[in-house]
Amino acid sequence: MKTSVIGYPRVGTLRELKFATEKYFKQAIAAEDLFAAAAELRKAHWQKQSENAIDYISSNDFSFYDTILDTAVLLNAVPGRYRALGLSPLDEYFAMARGYQGKNGDVKALAMKKWFNTNYHYLVPEIDEDTEIKLAGTKPFDEYAEAKKAGVETKPAIIGVFTFLKLARCTGTKKPEDYLDSVADAYGEILNRFNSLGTAWVQFDEPYLVTDLSAEDRALFLALYRRILSAKGRVKVLLQTYFGDIRDCYSDAVSLAFDGIGLDLIEGKKSLELVETNGFPKDKILFAGVVNGKNIWKNNYAQTYEIIGKLQKHCGEIVLSTSCSLLHVPYTLRNETKLSEEHRNYFAFAEEKLAELRGLKAILSDKAPETHAEYLENKSLFAGDRAAANPTVQNKVHALSEQDFIREPSFYEREKIQKKEFGLPLLPTTTIGSFPQTAEVKANRTNLKSGKISLEQYRAFNREKIAECVALQEKIGLDVLVHGEFERNDMVEYFGECLDGFLFTEKAWVQSYGTRCVKPPIIWGDVSRGKPITVEWSVYAQSLTAKPMKGMLTGPVTILNWSFPREDISLKECAYQIGLAIREEVLDLEANHIRVIQVDEAALREKLPLRKSDWRADYLDWAIPAFRLVHSGVKPETQFHTHMCYSEFADIIRDIDAMDADAITFEASRSDLTILNVLKENGFRTEVGPGVYDIHSPRVPSVEEIKAALYKMLGSIPKEKLWVNPDCGLKTRSNTETIPSLEHLVQAAKEVRDENS
Repeated sequence: MKTSVIGYPRVGTLRELKFATEKYFKQAIAAEDLFAAAAELRKAHWQKQSENAIDYISSNDFSFYDTILDTAVLLNAVPGRYRALGLSPLDEYFAMARGYQGKNGDVKALAMKKWFNTNYHYLVPEIDEDTEIKLAGTKPFDEYAEAKKAGVETKPAIIGVFTFLKLARCTGTKKPEDYLDSVADAYGEILNRFNSLGTAWVQFDEPYLVTDLSAEDRALFLALYRRILSAKGRVKVLLQTYFGDIRDCYSDAVSLAFDGIGLDLIEGKKSLELVETNGFPKDKILFAGVVNGKNIWKNNYAQTYEIIGKLQKHCGEIVLSTSCSLLHVPYTLRNETKLSEEHRNYFAFAEEKLAELRGLKAILSDKAPETHAEYLENKSLFAGDRAAANPTVQNKVHALSEQDFIREPSFYEREKIQKKEFGLPLLPTTTIGSFPQTAEVKANRTNLKSGKISLEQYRAFNREKIAECVALQEKIGLDVLVHGEFERNDMVEYFGECLDGFLFTEKAWVQSYGTRCVKPPIIWGDVSRGKPITVEWSVYAQSLTAKPMKGMLTGPVTILNWSFPREDISLKECAYQIGLAIREEVLDLEANHIRVIQVDEAALREKLPLRKSDWRADYLDWAIPAFRLVHSGVKPETQFHTHMCYSEFADIIRDIDAMDADAITFEASRSDLTILNVLKENGFRTEVGPGVYDIHSPRVPSVEEIKAALYKMLGSIPKEKLWVNPDCGLKTRSNTETIPSLEHLVQAAKEVRDENS
């Protein structure tokens, strides 16, 4: 039995790619230095997989920013506004990813969206009316040759043609299917090139196949691959799917001339059933995704052995595979010095998952797998009880009643009370929460952890930064202020560190987008709040100003979705445990006279099941109540806000309204404010602030640009309900970008306010 890895993390075990790329952005190193750093990482990743005897190792899973963006460039789908800048290919690529503002022009970045049901973000390709889709790049071929030179035979991984077309945005009158001929020819040419290089296998990633497909979608999928595979030559082609099952097109997939088909046996609820019910062609290899690529718990060998046994009754050759790319888990446990041996025994990061594949390969190749030493050791681990149980927390969850999820009085009554309570101007201005995390801010936290400064010195520094932040906001003229969040490392990690039931890593970084990496907490046991978390900082900040100061918290669903969750209890129960803990913090803030409280649910849309039939029972029926649980006990005059990050909100906009917040801010600037029509069509009642500029780009928006966005918003949102704000927190930006951007935001709001009062 052989093994396969769909994709591997790419930023480096210690984020080497992140730091090299950011140095390049600052012109501290040349392009050649960045290329060299990337080549070193790729070689290390291939060698690590080779050391673990992985039979099918991917190449072209590396990216400087995003693989979907790489695919767009490969296919010549570069919008004219970026070509017009006249930049080098590398800088043009980064202009598409981050935007550009300099001597060559001023352009915004491509839209950014969540990658299916993960916390990774991809860049949305744009296909202009006059775009000529063709094979225009050499990246996959170069990296395949690079691996071969290093002594590693790889299967190049390419984003599949169907997924690419379904995710791309056509800016003209054409539809994705209008590009069928040209894009199929380009993919055919990709296979021809690999044939000439002597490549054995090519992997086409088609995660879009696990979503709800229409008859038109199936027809497009079939038409594309019949054409592409008709002349594939000697190279073998793997259709790789993940994040779910392909129930809508299983018969189509197995009928096509693929040599291998990859199925997700972790998230694919019906993957096993599809094989058992319909069979699997003996002339194709099944790549069985049995090692979880998205969570960090060890594989249960007994369960995997059982699944493989069932598959073997219907399949010929089976390859053991990860369920998806290992991009979504940290690199290695080797760098974790503070986790106890007890805890480490339960975890498998990317490197450890390679060892699991190697171990499963040995076990399943044994004549008596159930007596294999490694199998028995794993079975013993799972027979034990690892969860840190807290009966008090469990009882609180079980005692929840319907009234615990309802806030009184109604939204419209609260809105009237709050208008009178706060007396805010038309188009009130605010920010999402965080302010730039400078080197000295980060050093303050590091020095506390290392013992270089005392706790009082740490707090004194933070109070100084808060005072500076409040004074800056007063000077700029913002209406509702924030304290800046200088005490926080990450919006989820910080709260996890202050709650019971979480574990934390030191260097377990996971890429979120581009150079942005996070260290997701691990939910180990029952979750509770032992003491106040944010009250001290919010109360101090409020003492410095007469303007409303927002208390800033992260919501239960986001904490859950941006952590590695337990697998021994339901997500619903875990969300309610976290919800009760955050509720206690909300009520403490209110008791200490914080009159505006924001509970961010940045990741609410993220874990929505990919199939609509699963939305309610598997997610929305507990995710929305988990948020309502947090605020149901606050007074009507307390204004309750929430915030949501890059996602497609149209299909759940009524559920978002049903969260019953008083105001909500959206990241919307990169998607050309397309959410506005959805808000209008659905009679969205919640006060709303679609972001007026993109904080993930170093660009500084002009007053005129922000005014144009505001007038576009006023075409769909009543002026009495519109808030003015950036589209996300400002922690990743510098002060030199943040201050003029906020000054322009306030000036634009004042001018539009005057023109509409």
